[in-house]
Amino acid sequence: MKTVASFFRFDHYRTSFRKETVAGITTFLTMAYIIIVNPAILEAGGIPRGPQTTATILAAVFGCVVMALWANRPFAIAPYMSENAFVAFTVVKTLGYTWQTAMGAVFVAGIVFSILTVFRVRSWLAEAIPLSLKCAFAVGIGLFLTFIGLNETGLVTLGVAGAPVKMGNIAAPSVLLAVFGYLLTVFLMTRRVRGAIVIGIVATTTLSIAFGVTPMPKEFVSLPPDISPILFQLDIGSVFDLRFFPVVLTIFIMAFLDTVGTLIGLSMRADLLDENGNLPEIEKPMLADALATTVAPLLGTTTTGAYIESAAGIEEGGRTGFTALVVAGLFLLALFFAPLFTIVPSHAYGIALIVIGSFMIEPVKRIAFDDFTELVPAFLTIVLMIFTYNIGVGMSTGLLTYPLLKAAAGRGREVPAGMWVLALLAVSLFVFFPKM
Repeated sequence: MKTVASFFRFDHYRTSFRKETVAGITTFLTMAYIIIVNPAILEAGGIPRGPQTTATILAAVFGCVVMALWANRPFAIAPYMSENAFVAFTVVKTLGYTWQTAMGAVFVAGIVFSILTVFRVRSWLAEAIPLSLKCAFAVGIGLFLTFIGLNETGLVTLGVAGAPVKMGNIAAPSVLLAVFGYLLTVFLMTRRVRGAIVIGIVATTTLSIAFGVTPMPKEFVSLPPDISPILFQLDIGSVFDLRFFPVVLTIFIMAFLDTVGTLIGLSMRADLLDENGNLPEIEKPMLADALATTVAPLLGTTTTGAYIESAAGIEEGGRTGFTALVVAGLFLLALFFAPLFTIVPSHAYGIALIVIGSFMIEPVKRIAFDDFTELVPAFLTIVLMIFTYNIGVGMSTGLLTYPLLKAAAGRGREVPAGMWVLALLAVSLFVFFPKM
């Protein structure tokens, strides 16, 4: 019988049980907010919050377990933030479709993902992406995380017309605690203390409770809400109405691009890419997210995929699927201890995102700054990820401008066939999404 270490190949990835466990705890703490946020967003689309909480957790558990045992990668899976807002506010509230129909679209997208993955179409497309764009994905995701962290901690807030963002109230107790937590985390990392990010999050949360900034929950243990009102309630038949096609296509493209960009960006940071800049056996983590996306709407929630917050665990040394398995276990516990796990305030987990961002900008030096056909697509990818607050928009822009600039420069032969397919998908997103 294989041991845990041999099954997850700890020796091959130069990791250990302790590293992987700490990595899993770190990843979970930075993404536990989804237990509250996803149900809150989807409630606006008519999905009951209680059952949705259970669906969110179960979808994350399923995805993380498949990622751990099948793909053996340290990437946590949970419902995506951008897709849940798209379903709730655009598909349901703006276009007037039912949430059951929206879930049917997610299910169809998951089936298509699974088929494309099995036939290695998704991996073929991913491997067609040039190194400069892969580097841009990693850098863009890192800065995107940083921007989220700055906003969550209150260091950066919404501004006014002409100045969209501004410095937050640095005298606010939550902001001061965030600054302390960040400095503590950086100091511990400088001293090479293992688990520095977890220590920083826990210390900040503890102080926040002690100073009355974060209230203690009224209870620590609770039974999971009944999932039956949304379980297997998806409407697949309405998905095949031609008028609904733009919705299905948009969900498909958004999920596809988010997954590819996240997997490549995280793998680059974890040093899991090969000498050609590709993730070996990428179809395995892709199939994990495809299966999770297929199961999620059956449970009653939206598109799932690899979470960029997995970078927190990777920074703590997570390199194998055991990290994802730990995340799955903690999500499972959250079914009964949700009040305890969700007590971590945004100004505590936000500091982890800022720290991670500083480590993920390293690949920028691998972009060819002296070649405009490489630099401009990479630059647009990075800045539009951040300033549109949408990873898919940034990626789409890069995937579209790269082959166009190469062709304009008379270097079209340098563009793999797969890049032209990706460019077509990018065009489709821009054509259909604004009409939503």
